[in-house]
Amino acid sequence: MKAMREAYGEELVELGKTNNKVVALDADVSGSTRSALFGKAFPDRFFNVGIAEGNMAAMAAGFALADKIPFINTFAFLMAARATDPIRSLIAYNKLNVKVVGAYGGFSDSYDGGSHQAIEDVAIMRSLPNLKVIIPADEYAARAAVRAVAEYFGPIYLRLNRAEVPPVYSTDNCSFVIGKGNVLAEGKTVTIIANGYMVHRAMQAREILLNEGIDAEVIDMHTVKPIDSELVIRSAAKTGAVVTAEEASIIGGLGSAVAEVLAVNKPVPMEFVGVKDVFGESGDYQQLLSKFGLDTPSIVQAAHRVIAKRSSN
Repeated sequence: MKAMREAYGEELVELGKTNNKVVALDADVSGSTRSALFGKAFPDRFFNVGIAEGNMAAMAAGFALADKIPFINTFAFLMAARATDPIRSLIAYNKLNVKVVGAYGGFSDSYDGGSHQAIEDVAIMRSLPNLKVIIPADEYAARAAVRAVAEYFGPIYLRLNRAEVPPVYSTDNCSFVIGKGNVLAEGKTVTIIANGYMVHRAMQAREILLNEGIDAEVIDMHTVKPIDSELVIRSAAKTGAVVTAEEASIIGGLGSAVAEVLAVNKPVPMEFVGVKDVFGESGDYQQLLSKFGLDTPSIVQAAHRVIAKRSSN
């Protein structure tokens, strides 16, 4: 297993080798975000702005206007809390080609507690017009995402996990297209739509459900915005029951995005696995996921509930 942030830092270096327009900015946490790898390889294209997240985003806007491709880096909660003004007013409003990278997403900054854990960042970034939101599932998806966002012209929020993540993909089977979800397993009884670390958990839940005679379809919805509406509708029409699983607040995140699509196009029973309008706390990462209902049993239980809802309709 490898942490997404490690894969991100390595891939950013590879990107820098082939594209001299790429620059990286960091808010004094480059050792944590792993943008330091880029800084070591390309010191003339790396800028540590200090603990000044808003200034970093504003500087990135200038780089974008100068035909550069800036990647800005800090913890996800800081990006959403302290840099949102220039991200909104300069980057998103003007559709500038800036890549906003939030590290340590969800509970993955586990021992630093609720003040440093990014629960609300997905909802905040998703609400900004013109800004795409991407949450890869593992190291291979993270590498593919770096390449994809660099090729795309426009503002993107890329959210990464700090922890080592069990692989969902491999070097040979990681298809990554912005705005297109990946069906990891076909099924006909219930749909599980997940992203980030929860994709691995969704695949574990599928195996448990299969042993119970429940055939779950699992979708990696790495792009929260724009969401793959066609895939969501098609899968919901097939199974008639949907569970979403995300390492973020269920208010405004993946679950909300899926519900918005289905409410208009294909209303079916839904269950939401995610953070229930609370802050986190300090502790072991895996134990925090379990405590806050973001583990494999929680997805299995949600699948049972939503199937029961469908049966009662």
